[in-house]
Amino acid sequence: MRAGAGGELESTAGEKPDSAVVRDALGVGVAVGLSGFAFGVTSAGGGLTLLQTCALSLLVFTGASQFALVGALAAGGNPLTAAAGAFFLGVRNTFYGLRLSQLLALPRAVRPFAAQWIIDETTAVTLAQPTRRAARIGFTVTGLTLYLLWNLTTLLGALGAKAIGDTDAWGLDAAGPAVFLALLAPMLTTTTERAVAALAVLLGLGLLPVLPAGVPVLAAALAAPIALHVEGRRQGGARNDPPEEGSYDTQDAEEEDR
Repeated sequence: MRAGAGGELESTAGEKPDSAVVRDALGVGVAVGLSGFAFGVTSAGGGLTLLQTCALSLLVFTGASQFALVGALAAGGNPLTAAAGAFFLGVRNTFYGLRLSQLLALPRAVRPFAAQWIIDETTAVTLAQPTRRAARIGFTVTGLTLYLLWNLTTLLGALGAKAIGDTDAWGLDAAGPAVFLALLAPMLTTTTERAVAALAVLLGLGLLPVLPAGVPVLAAALAAPIALHVEGRRQGGARNDPPEEGSYDTQDAEEEDR
């Protein structure tokens, strides 16, 4: 055992070599960072200027929210509605921050800068580490690599979109949604998560013809509480069902009666 930051003890039995942490973090950072090209193309094709596109990646830096915002704007949605949809998608990062603040225990002066890098990928890499030292390395390398690459490829994508002209004619308007689905699909590991995703798709597509652009995204967020409510009722009903004849509980009761 050894004393970690803040006086907490960390086990050295499961330590991971720094080089392995860096390798894993670089793999995630490079793989996802290259997707910024798709955002740059989508944003420029949606009518945003080069400066606006790059500012979104520099300041917002959360892919799902960025794609949602430019998608709603490109569809003619109200800017406030588009911003609201992007905001709600980004709220999850706040909850990530609550968990990572305890795990990383960074100095106060560093926390405002580190907060910019709290996204899905940095959270996943950080939580996968066995010690605080490894978590800090994983968070820093993933965040730095992803931030630099995402912004660089955003710039290249926006410049490329301007050079080729009409992005719809090349089918590049589908690049953003395709990348987002590719990032999301591996995360759906449980039946509940798949149910939430399926219901969100149904809500979003079903309401698309009748609601203004950007609003169906907000309505699709209702999929999570609906699916969780149904799952809770199902599990509650299973707990309240009487035990089947021949089960442990029934046999036990019969023995007590005798």
